[in-house]
Amino acid sequence: NDMETPLVSITYKKETDETRIMIGLKGLAHRRILPTLAHLLSKYQLPIRRKYVEPFGDEKLFTSLYLPRISDGVIADLTTDLNVALMLPENPVTDLFYQGTFGPQTTMYALSAAAFTHQFLSLLSEEYQTLQRALKDQPEARGIVDTLKLHLIKDTYSTYRIASTVIHQTALVEQLFNHFQMRFLGKKDDECEREEGKIHQMIEREVPSAKDRSILEYFLVFNKTVQRTNFFKKEKTCMVFKLDPSIVSPVDFPEKPFGLFFLAGHDFIGFHMRFRDIARGGIRIVRSRSLDIYSHNVDTIFTENYNLAMTQQRKNKDIPEGGAKGTILLNLASQNAADRAFKDYVDGLLDLLLDVDEKGNSTVKEILFLGPDEGSAPLMDWAALHAQRRGYPFWKSFSTGKAPELGGIPHDLYGMTTIGIHEYVLGLLEKVGKKEEDITKIQTGGPDGDLGSNEILLSKDKTIIIIDGSGVLYDPLGLNRKELVRLAKKRVMVQEFDRKLLSKQGFFVSINDRDVKLPDGEIVVNGEDFRNTFHLSKYAVADLFVPCGGRPGAINIGNWRQVFDDRGQGKFRYIVEGANLFITEEARLRLEEQGLVILKDASTNKGGVTSSSFEVFASLAMSDEEFNTHLRAQEGGVLPPFRTTYVEEIITMIRSNARSEFEILWREHGATGVPLTLLSNALSGKINQITDSIRASTLAGDRVIREKILTEYTPPALLNLLGLQTILNRVPDSYLRSIVATKMATDFVYRHGLGANEVDFADFVTSLKLP
Repeated sequence: NDMETPLVSITYKKETDETRIMIGLKGLAHRRILPTLAHLLSKYQLPIRRKYVEPFGDEKLFTSLYLPRISDGVIADLTTDLNVALMLPENPVTDLFYQGTFGPQTTMYALSAAAFTHQFLSLLSEEYQTLQRALKDQPEARGIVDTLKLHLIKDTYSTYRIASTVIHQTALVEQLFNHFQMRFLGKKDDECEREEGKIHQMIEREVPSAKDRSILEYFLVFNKTVQRTNFFKKEKTCMVFKLDPSIVSPVDFPEKPFGLFFLAGHDFIGFHMRFRDIARGGIRIVRSRSLDIYSHNVDTIFTENYNLAMTQQRKNKDIPEGGAKGTILLNLASQNAADRAFKDYVDGLLDLLLDVDEKGNSTVKEILFLGPDEGSAPLMDWAALHAQRRGYPFWKSFSTGKAPELGGIPHDLYGMTTIGIHEYVLGLLEKVGKKEEDITKIQTGGPDGDLGSNEILLSKDKTIIIIDGSGVLYDPLGLNRKELVRLAKKRVMVQEFDRKLLSKQGFFVSINDRDVKLPDGEIVVNGEDFRNTFHLSKYAVADLFVPCGGRPGAINIGNWRQVFDDRGQGKFRYIVEGANLFITEEARLRLEEQGLVILKDASTNKGGVTSSSFEVFASLAMSDEEFNTHLRAQEGGVLPPFRTTYVEEIITMIRSNARSEFEILWREHGATGVPLTLLSNALSGKINQITDSIRASTLAGDRVIREKILTEYTPPALLNLLGLQTILNRVPDSYLRSIVATKMATDFVYRHGLGANEVDFADFVTSLKLP
């Protein structure tokens, strides 16, 4: 079975006059399968005569149940309910299924609507918006107000409060689910509207609590916001809902996404958001070490997804794909189920990307390109192969960063993201007249990760601090670089650093340590708390800070002053952001006001997306035979000559794009004094605005311009292998239009600067048409 959905087979055994139910699960032995089946069959009043459970070494689990003969009509309903029952997570609402109050589908609807409500229900008032406008020039005060608003909303409408409403208003939830079914099972609009009116009246008449009324009314909002869903598909691994992007509040999130998916499964809730029709971005798996961390993550997961996608939109300015991002928040009880959650997430997305007719023919409804991010990099191979099994025609480009054996160009193997970041470091050091070997550096993100390991391998500085998932490694005299390189090549955390190589002032503190005494006499009470704030501690003093890992907002409007010592001097002078969102926008601006040089993530962290984009481009342009011959590593790991050259050309492009953007930012900053943070935003905004305008115009389809731009844009190895006409014939027109628009916009802005006007652009277009 190539499907990731539970395999359910219900057959009649003539020799014993019994019905046998066989259920096969992939890697799902942790699910409460027997209690779930027992409760479901009890609902159908079906007695179990005997049962067998067979676990296999490849993490498959088969369960067989034998019952008295069941009619065909019951079998159809039972099969659907079995599929849904197996995805019910541990949750107070799920108890309604085990108590017999709800069936599996009503329970899963309630869980999905409850999660949606927690993420999107807002209490924005006119007073709050007035206060927000009044504090626009006071970022610290505005940050405090925004934090208070978040706590007010999330604490008022917490996951437990919403679950309580469901538990105490089961009849209304059943009615709401009926309305949801009417919308997606073919009822006419006027019938749905009449049902909606009845529900409004019931809520107003029968629900005494104002909070309960708000929650239940928002379940109706959920019903109307969903545009498409796989909820009523017979076989599925999770629930996926395509949402109307207008649900995103313009007050909190000024730019409306182009597309938005919401997913809910046994082990996770998740989102996928994109800002253009054709867009790409990584899938981040978010883990939680404790209940407190999970509570914070579940309150902020949508905001994190939006900010990551928005950052991606800004840094994707050099490539034809717009910005996108996906997040998978593991349920607290599913912290060890990351692979399973990712596979359910991808399989769910494919349910809505493909429309399969009765004959099994697939039609593509939407195109997504997925990339690696925290926790998902090892799963990119599986995603592409699974998309192929599902019949997705663009499977070769569905996921990027794949293994060379699948024609992928893994970011971590070649250091694609770090190459771009390091080009900014080199450019900055040239401008300030310093040699890399002479500077001290602090790094978050350890040698076990992509950015952390490659930062170690590419750099030549004196690194004094590395903070990673295992703890804090510190030596003011400089960490032994040979040992760091060993860890980076081995891809292990700093806890494996040979402590004998530390000076007398050096130390390693594990997140598991308690009451540890440091060389200077300080006592560390809790190693995890020490790790989480060490980048702001008295020890964190260096020339350069390169965040290569860490949770979003580690430096924010509430703690940015801790970057300075008691004399008001910055503990580090330069920050080149590797990790996305490590510093909030308000904090960046405050740090720049105090004289720190900050090069932000949307500018520095774009090497990986450039690599992924050219991986997509080659996959779209090549036939399967050409792809297998020229891009995939051959038996024994032998790399085809084309692949080697193509990767080298991509690296050259990454360095060129990074240096081009750095130079214009530095030049504009020197000429205007505008903070580099704002210049980065302005540069991305100008390029993206011009790109969107060109793509919607006749310029993107102009034959002369298209051929000239494609010739300049396409790496020579690919152009020489296929020829321009083959590329034009094979690559989808929408993608070609995006290439033309992006290349024109970036060339124009990088050459003419942020002050360029319409006349400059007219001259630029004229030059493209010249022989």
